[in-house]
Amino acid sequence: MPNHKLFVKWNSKQLTYCQTAISIRRFPPILTDQTECDLEMPTYLDNNATTPLEPEVRDVMLRYFDVEYGNADSRTHEYGARANKAVQLAREQIAELAGADPTEVLFTSGATEANNLAILGLADHGHRSGRKHLVTTAIEHKAVLEPMRALEAHGFELSIVGVGDSGRVSSKDVLAAVREDTLLVSVMHANNETGVLQPIGEIAEGLQGHTAYFHVDAVQGFGKELEGPRHARIDMLSASAHKLFGPKGVGTLIARRRGYERPPLKPLTHGGGQERGLRPGTLPVPLIAGFGMAAAIALRDYRVRKEFCSMERRRALEALGPLEPTVIGDQSNALDHVLALGFKGVDSEALMLALRDQVAISNGSACTSARREASHVLTAMGLDPDVIEAVARFSWSHLQPPTAWEELAKQIKDLTVFA
Repeated sequence: MPNHKLFVKWNSKQLTYCQTAISIRRFPPILTDQTECDLEMPTYLDNNATTPLEPEVRDVMLRYFDVEYGNADSRTHEYGARANKAVQLAREQIAELAGADPTEVLFTSGATEANNLAILGLADHGHRSGRKHLVTTAIEHKAVLEPMRALEAHGFELSIVGVGDSGRVSSKDVLAAVREDTLLVSVMHANNETGVLQPIGEIAEGLQGHTAYFHVDAVQGFGKELEGPRHARIDMLSASAHKLFGPKGVGTLIARRRGYERPPLKPLTHGGGQERGLRPGTLPVPLIAGFGMAAAIALRDYRVRKEFCSMERRRALEALGPLEPTVIGDQSNALDHVLALGFKGVDSEALMLALRDQVAISNGSACTSARREASHVLTAMGLDPDVIEAVARFSWSHLQPPTAWEELAKQIKDLTVFA
């Protein structure tokens, strides 16, 4: 596959990008002490781990980094007022994408913090009300499973609902696990390893009339599949900007009201009183403004992105199909930009190593990839250990040219010959 080269010139005023192969929207340069550098980068197929910045998002962020750099809590002068206005606009943009009210949008450092706030923040209410039962699924991100386990260690009872080889939990099984004393149900929107969408709309409907709070970790699917996260019965929803072509370091917990009552959360940290006292600290205005713009673009360009990603999916399956890979998960309920595939006889680590100069792929969650251990998601699906060892994840986006899938297939075929 062709290498992608970028030639970078830097001066104190601006960056001038001279490309030789692809759009600069795909690979922003890495600044070095040199005035000129020649970079070679593989095709990026790990968008589930993180996404590149949309150019419009970058432009907005630079404005609040460099020109309008006020503190949003400094209400006595124009710099602070402008920063506060940018934050409020971002709340509106994110709320519109989520089908929520802007006052229900809380900013966090990312989805991990948002998940922890949604789960651990209910502990006090659970103790006071006597409702100490929790329900989640076996395929949740560790940012949900570990806070759940933490509450279990402090006297809560935890029910973990399993899944079959489809990777899609049964809404009936989730609802059957709910009891009168259930405090919280937490089910992800889309799985980060398989791309399989979970039936959160069906679960939300089934929880109508029950007092249990419903939390959705929407990180992978937020802005990529619209309807599910907008269900009014979802009490709390976590999302992160860097999975939506926005910046790293900012996320949200959308905490919807029931009538006039907000979820009875308690803060995990203290000091400052920002974000209604639930998440103190100076707001990172450039990151928040970037998140808001990313949300607005996701809504505006939803159909165009979906069309491109669907086309890439068809091309990938057509090119890789002759290799007879094991396709992981229910493909009738999956995000358009993700494929988890296992190639017979080829270990995923060996595959990634062999292809590292051509494509950037992964074999599971980026948050746990530093540890060489079997995926808890694929294990929960009941897959054969040999299949689990072979699974690699390919995830693309609209911010890149079409992938040379045919050439990639040839390289993988060469590996299978010697397997």
